[in-house]
Amino acid sequence: MRFTPQFLDELRARLSVSEVVGKRVKLKKAGREWKGLSPFQQEKTPSFYVNDQKGFYHDFSSGKHGDIIDFMMETDGLPFAEAVERLANMAGLPLPAVTPDAARHEQRRKSLHDVMELAAKFFAETLASRVGAKARGYLADRAISPATQLQFRLGYAPPPPDRFALKEHLGKLGVSVEDMIETGLLVAGNDIPVPYDRFRDRVMFPITDLRGRVIAFGGRALEKDVPAKYLNSPETPLFHKGDNLYNHATARKATHDGAALIVVEGYVDVIAMVTAGFAGAVAPLGTALTESQLALLWKMADEPILCFDGDKAGQKAAYRAADLALPFLAPGKSLRFALLPEGQDPDDLVRSGGRGAVEEVIAAARPLADVIWSRELEAGSFVTPERRAALEARINELSNGIRDEVVRRYYRQDLAQRLQRTFAPEGGGRGGFAGRGNFRSQPGRTFQPRGGVGPNRFAAPGRRGGPIPTSLPSGPYQAASPQLAASPIMRGQRSAISRREALILQSLINHPWLLHDHLEEVAALELAHPEAHKLRAGIIAAFANDHHHSPDPTEQAEKMRADLDRGGFSPLLQRVERAITTQAVFGAREGAARDDVLATWNQLVALHRQWHSLLRELKDAELALGEDPSEANLAWLRDVKARMAEVDGTEALIEGFGELSGRFQKSV
Repeated sequence: MRFTPQFLDELRARLSVSEVVGKRVKLKKAGREWKGLSPFQQEKTPSFYVNDQKGFYHDFSSGKHGDIIDFMMETDGLPFAEAVERLANMAGLPLPAVTPDAARHEQRRKSLHDVMELAAKFFAETLASRVGAKARGYLADRAISPATQLQFRLGYAPPPPDRFALKEHLGKLGVSVEDMIETGLLVAGNDIPVPYDRFRDRVMFPITDLRGRVIAFGGRALEKDVPAKYLNSPETPLFHKGDNLYNHATARKATHDGAALIVVEGYVDVIAMVTAGFAGAVAPLGTALTESQLALLWKMADEPILCFDGDKAGQKAAYRAADLALPFLAPGKSLRFALLPEGQDPDDLVRSGGRGAVEEVIAAARPLADVIWSRELEAGSFVTPERRAALEARINELSNGIRDEVVRRYYRQDLAQRLQRTFAPEGGGRGGFAGRGNFRSQPGRTFQPRGGVGPNRFAAPGRRGGPIPTSLPSGPYQAASPQLAASPIMRGQRSAISRREALILQSLINHPWLLHDHLEEVAALELAHPEAHKLRAGIIAAFANDHHHSPDPTEQAEKMRADLDRGGFSPLLQRVERAITTQAVFGAREGAARDDVLATWNQLVALHRQWHSLLRELKDAELALGEDPSEANLAWLRDVKARMAEVDGTEALIEGFGELSGRFQKSV
């Protein structure tokens, strides 16, 4: 069903965010907003805000943000259309009328769903009958209990010579042969005078859609000499195997409730995993993973775990999935890979080792980047410069296939570092990739890199920003400049909080009223230092403690600092003070006039964003120059450094302006 923008706007206008959210979250009025505990994760201090005027909610603890439709999708795990339908029902808003053709099409689908439901009941009844004894024995051998059979609605298709058991049963219920053919239950064709049952002597696994409606079947043969061990329904108006997953509806709810999303290969594997306590298990439907199925997985979890058999076929399946996923990677969206012991599938592992054995395999799941790197190393020996160059070219080709610019940049960085570590000479240094010639990949063995990056790799004299190169480097270009080495991104936890980040935090501490209109902006700021992240979270939590009700800015700041002290943030407050080496930025200090505070805040945030953008561009420029030491790439690097120097100069102007403003305030 399609919904026009006008209909969605009307829906949002009829239902306030607080009304929808209030059914799940206990909200308390907080000035112009509402606040409450996060519905997405456990917390003791409210960090979840609702703004009816702006029509959105924002959860600082998880970073989730959206409108009433997003909230329904997030909290109930619903697809878009179903979330809209529920909200429309809540608002008493009639759903848009469909066209006559669409109505007829929908009615046709409903009738076909009815046919599939009747078929599922027939197969289940046959399994429970005397005829289904052999199928029940097969299921018992795999420790699939009667309760589990009912849970998954398993069934049995009668054996030969009866080729028309299902056809005759449905015919007695008034189902036409045409409907049976259209749903794939019968085999028909120009060379087949009498259509007959597609499934015979098979354990039947109903395949459902997200609403739990049966749309297809998978059948497992009980005899060894049949052409196909597994037989699935053909493509029908209800079923497209590349667009569905086995156990999708149940797994969606389970992963929404916190279960891990685990992809296995077959129906019995899914059932074994669910029986062992892994409710978020799904499987493709007789094919390798498709783009559509990958999109379905990422709607349920950011990093699904693909669990493959430990043999060569399983390894090839993992590599195919990795190649499929690479172009579609996005920030936070990836895959992990778990390989089972050789000769075992999930069903075998559950029966032999139980939940604990599966947990060990899942805990050892490897990131996608590891799988890609291992695959390339397994290509063979890299004893010559030419072979190592070919490996580097292949790595670059794989990285270039990633469509998202940010993920592509980080993959280039990660794989380039792996290359350097792998081929660095003993003792490290600046040997580039010209490592020892006796390296050979060893499949199946965990790789331990030799050597490493020399301790002086980032060392360079000069002022912040370093000298701008005037000619192309003569030796191997090291893609790390003094600016990057000195930045908080590279220094990590060992570094001090940068002065700019400290000033931003100080502004929020001394002027909590800034958070009234800048909550989203504060949440989106890219803070490099981990302790700056912690202090920001503490500031937001303290702000939630009714600071904004006081009309006195000084009292607001005092309450803010008192709450931060009680929350154990005193050491971080001291680090912020130490990081501010100048007191000239008057707008960040207590007692500053509101206009000065706003002017300083806007300038600090703009410069902060510009600096981080330039840092990312600097890394790209340095990597580009390392890969291709051309005049064009050198000019790019010069330009980025020049713009970084301009940012430094602008910061100095802010300090100068702040110093004058401070003197003026004191003179007054």
